[in-house]
Amino acid sequence: MSTLIVNGVERELEVPPDVPLLWVLREELGLTGTKFGCGKSLCGSCTVHVNGQSRRSCVTPLSVVEGKEVTTIEGIIEADGTPHLIQQIWIEENVAQCGYCQSGQIMSALGLIIQRKGLVSATDIDAVMSANLCRCGTYPRIRRAIERTAEVMAKDWEGSDEP
Repeated sequence: MSTLIVNGVERELEVPPDVPLLWVLREELGLTGTKFGCGKSLCGSCTVHVNGQSRRSCVTPLSVVEGKEVTTIEGIIEADGTPHLIQQIWIEENVAQCGYCQSGQIMSALGLIIQRKGLVSATDIDAVMSANLCRCGTYPRIRRAIERTAEVMAKDWEGSDEP
């Protein structure tokens, strides 16, 4: 029996400890927003947050996240059902074409923004986001969405100790 907190809800699962977190999320919990891309931690489609840090779920065994908090793309939606700020800006910037990689792109971008409290540079964006692949090539729009989100969130954090 494994226990983890997924999107704020404690879950007990009878799954072998070596099963990748991606398959636990998709097959056991029905959270299909996290996508399977390469299965080798190369493309970023499977990115989620574990205790607030971006992590590739396709290569993360369940045993590694035992007792930890996992946040998926479904878990960043606001309590009233509205999209998270980054999702709203993603839509405004018309980032997605096919959309397959977008949950991973958003989770990686949000992880960066939270880690840096919105104070992200072009170098930061390049360093983190270069490991997320987009076949449609919407990288300029992804960058604009990240910069806009970071700017708004940085203003919210001014003078605050919380991310």
